This record gives sequence, C-alpha cells and structure tokens, in this order.
Amino acid sequence: MGLAGCSGGGGSGDGSGGGDGGTTEAGGDGGTTEAGGDGGDGGSSAPVEVLHGWTGGDGAAAADALEEAFNEAYPDVGLDMSPIGGGGNQNLDAVVANRLQSDDPPGSFANWPGPNLLRYEGVLGSVDDVWEENNFEEVMIDEAVEFHQQGGSYRAVPLGSHRLNCLFYNVSVVDEAGIDVESLNSPSALIDAFETVQSETDAVPMTHAMSGTWTTTQLWGAVMLGVNGYQPYMDFLNGEGSESAVRSAFETTAEMLENYISDDAASLNLTSSNQNIINGNAAFIHQGNWAAGAFRNAENFDYNDDWGFKTFPGTEGMYTLHMDSFLYPADNPTPEASKTWSAFVGSPEAQIAFNQYKGSIPTRTDVDMEEFGPYLQETAEDFANAEYRPPNLQHGLGVPSETMTALNEVISSEFTGPYNVDAATQGFLDAVSN
Repeated sequence: MGLAGCSGGGGSGDGSGGGDGGTTEAGGDGGTTEAGGDGGDGGSSAPVEVLHGWTGGDGAAAADALEEAFNEAYPDVGLDMSPIGGGGNQNLDAVVANRLQSDDPPGSFANWPGPNLLRYEGVLGSVDDVWEENNFEEVMIDEAVEFHQQGGSYRAVPLGSHRLNCLFYNVSVVDEAGIDVESLNSPSALIDAFETVQSETDAVPMTHAMSGTWTTTQLWGAVMLGVNGYQPYMDFLNGEGSESAVRSAFETTAEMLENYISDDAASLNLTSSNQNIINGNAAFIHQGNWAAGAFRNAENFDYNDDWGFKTFPGTEGMYTLHMDSFLYPADNPTPEASKTWSAFVGSPEAQIAFNQYKGSIPTRTDVDMEEFGPYLQETAEDFANAEYRPPNLQHGLGVPSETMTALNEVISSEFTGPYNVDAATQGFLDAVSN
C-alpha cells in the first residue's frame, strides 16, 4: 500500500517542523514545545490526536497508563487518544491510510518502523529535532536508531520492544501432563509435548487464534527459525530462501495445526486465545510477549505460579525483534503538540508506564527495570545477551507491507485447513522474491 504523494504537498517528507530551534524535550511542563511548522492555530492550542490499536486485554491497560502519564507530564497539552481495534493492526492501518489519502492526517499514529515505513514514504514528517534534543541516539538500542529513519531523517519514535519467539504455557496443565518445559529444545520436541498433553489431560495442546491470518504467518516464522536456524530465516527475508527450509517449516507447522489446536480455532481472536491459557483450557500458546501483558493484567494469575515462559523451542539464544512506535505525519495538524507527544513517547516515563502493562521492554538502555517484574526483567536480560536479534516476519521489521500482505494471502488461500504445504511453500518463496 504505497501512500507516497497522497498527502497533497507532503511529498517532500520533511514534515511541518522546521522551527527556529524551539525545544521538544520530554518531561517538561507542557509549555516548552516550539517545534514550529505550518499547522496554524491548531499547532498551538488544539489537542494532539493519537491513533492506536490497543483495545484488548494485552493493550488497553497499557494505553491507559500511557495516556495518564502524558497528562501528568504535560497538563497543558491536550491529548485525544483514539483506539481502533482489530488483530494485527489491520483496522488501524485502514483508518490511517484513508486519513492520509484524504489529506486529514492525525497528529500521530502507532505503527511499526523498519521496512514498514515504506508504505508511508512521502507522507511522514521529520522528527530529527525531537531525536536530537532528547539525545535519543545515545540512549536507544541500536536497532531503534536504524529502523526509525527514512530518507535520511527520523520519521518516528519507539515506545517499546516486544519479543516474538515466545512459548507461553499454563503451569497447572503442563504439570498435570508431566512435561519438563525446559527440555523442549526443538519444534519436534514441542510436538511430542502436544501429544502428551492430548493423551494425559482434557486441555487443548496449543491454543491458536485463526480468525485472522497473521497469527499463522507469525507462527510459521517462529517455526522457520526453530527448525532451520538464523541464517536460513534471514535468507528467506532477503528473498533468497531455500525451498527445503521453507518447506520443512510448513511441514512442521501443518503438523501442529492439523492435530493439536482447538476445533473452534477459526473463530478465535487473540484475546480469546489468551483467555484459554488463563482459564486452563489450553496448555501452550505461541504469541509475541504481548500475551504476557494479558496474563499480567488477569486477576490471580501470576508468573511462574500460574503461567510460564519458554523461548520458542529451537530458537534459544535469539530474540526475535518487534517494536511499537509512533509515527509523525507530514502536514501535521498539530505540529507542536504532536512533537511534544513524540518526545514523550521516547522518555523513560512513557516507556515505564506503557511497557510494564504491555508485556514489552523499553527501547531505551537507561531505564531501571525494577518496576517491571520478574518476567520482563528476564526478557531484558535475554535481549542483552542474545546472539542474534532477527527482525520479525509479520510485524513490519522483516519485510515491507506489500510482502507481508502477499504472505498472508498465501496463508489465507493455502494454509488455513486443509494445509497445502506445496502451494504454501511456493507462494512464500514467490512473495519474498517479487
């Protein structure tokens, strides 16, 4: 979905900043942001409209905490937070696209950086001043610095980092089945564990939400890494994938989906799938660690006692990288307030407020993790110690949006049951090579 040139004069991509050096530093009292620009009266008095997609159990509490923290830090800057629900950001993406094409951009919107920014080429403004005045290059992880630039300028600010190579489980169900989770070191070992759950308990071995295709594309990415390793996965993202590696990942994924998910999987969304773990209806779930946010926010459901985490089998030593960020549209209706928001997003206050509820970790390297609890503290350690940090396949860092769309179309047509390994293999190879 290319949007270049759709903003009616925003094609230069330099945004509506360009002030005379006014500050956009985070942590102020709401009166110090003077980014300048061509937003007219709306740039100085109108609230910044912020669109995001966090409406479920894994995100609503985090979004509320983020809004509360902003209002506390900037009581004199209006904020209009507008949640738009829909798995995998599909609904949010559609609303943003329509707004940009209608020359009616919001002040800021949540989305993914990296290759995903290509879909917005020409319609994003520059937040170079925000990055410079807040020393973000010095305090952000290297990948955040890399993935938030386009055309030589920063177009967005990161809020947090999720991990994708995750396996979560219900402790009681796994204990009842007699499974040693730490011994699961390959996707085939995980399938053996599914078989044990099926034979020893009444629970579903793996809950998997299939009301949208993105969850299966995401699962395939984890299996691809687990079966074949880092380099074949990266080769695939770069359009040079091995047919045998792609096929073996589909064969393993098909075995999981054909035999070990619930009969109602086609109607499950992410929230209901997470609930299967919370309720003890399922043993395992593969999801990004936003699932940990849902578990954290559930009552009487504690880490280690009630739910547990295992690096997705076969991907030990890796951290599959995902980032949540806020993008800055050109021709911004509220340039000053929007840059105040951008500066806030990258601040310690914002990243603590949001990520502890979302199940993610800060992209800043100077945030004290004491407030985050044991699971996210372990996640931060895993990030720091990871041998490889491959970009995720499904959420914007690994491939451009049009490639991601093509991959999901292959899943929709060939891999939602029955599972056509031959056609899916060729479809994925074609999608990344075009």
